[in-house]
Amino acid sequence: MLDDRKANILKAVVEEYIETAQPVGSSHVARKPGVNVSSATVRNELAALENDGYLVQPHTSAGRIPTDKGYRFFVDSLGAPGQLSAPDAQQVRQFFARAHGELEQMLRDTSLLLSRVTDYAAVVVGPPHEQSTIRAVQVVGLTSRVALLVVVLSNGVIEKHTLELDEDVDDAALSAATARLSALLVGATMRAAAVTEPQGPAANDPVVGAALAELRADQESAGVDDVYIGGTSSLAAAFDAVTQVSDVLRILEQQFVVVSLMREMLDRGLNVAIGTETGIVPLAECSVVVAPYYAEGEAVGTIGVLGPTRMNYPQALAAVAVVGRRLGDRLTEG
Repeated sequence: MLDDRKANILKAVVEEYIETAQPVGSSHVARKPGVNVSSATVRNELAALENDGYLVQPHTSAGRIPTDKGYRFFVDSLGAPGQLSAPDAQQVRQFFARAHGELEQMLRDTSLLLSRVTDYAAVVVGPPHEQSTIRAVQVVGLTSRVALLVVVLSNGVIEKHTLELDEDVDDAALSAATARLSALLVGATMRAAAVTEPQGPAANDPVVGAALAELRADQESAGVDDVYIGGTSSLAAAFDAVTQVSDVLRILEQQFVVVSLMREMLDRGLNVAIGTETGIVPLAECSVVVAPYYAEGEAVGTIGVLGPTRMNYPQALAAVAVVGRRLGDRLTEG
């Protein structure tokens, strides 16, 4: 724990460094609201904070910059997420007022919105398909031997699968297959649908057989949850070194790593991981802010931003909270 004076001085250093990306000297800190002590006193306190591991001095004649420990103290002292600025809040409201259509596109667009609001890379992890229930099934003819299977899930996802048939089928056969598939699958999870065995007339329906085989193959080949990443171009401006940018981009391409990190953070009760707290070496100069989003009272996915450790934490926390809540509301409304 730090006394009030050290805490105020550390807060002033963190806020100044976030804004300027330059080492912070005692004269700047002394002029900050809430400090109210001389530059000499500030210098002594800065030295003490450095000795305790909250700050580091990159060069002998330079000011101080926060360490991961310093950022952690700053974040922990923030309390609840703050408010978005009026323009950002307006942008979020307008986006979700217009957000309709397929879930995949909405999540992709949400990642871009969050990136625009924060100027960091944004990540949205979609709901797991295998746990969603099937709301509707339809088979539509494309040619005499090719049909389109459309599956509407409870999480808003619309899945489309092309079925290649061994014999010609007409509209009546497709309608019959749609009715049989609906009786078999509506209300079941995608995981259950993949192992469904048809009975009666459905067992001899070639379209039903092709549809179930396609769903089975789709589940067997399913990888990690759908991940939507927006604003990777913002990373170039956020980091000074080109190698840092390329290392972070490489991690973002490994979607399994991203999903695992976000889940692990939430499992540990963290909504902010700073620097080495991520446990991923290439992200040692990064911070990640995450939160679950909810639909109908249940956590269905994760949303977050990734940026440099000197990110604007109050803004990032507010943006993730507001966008996540709005996304959950939209999914609940359907």
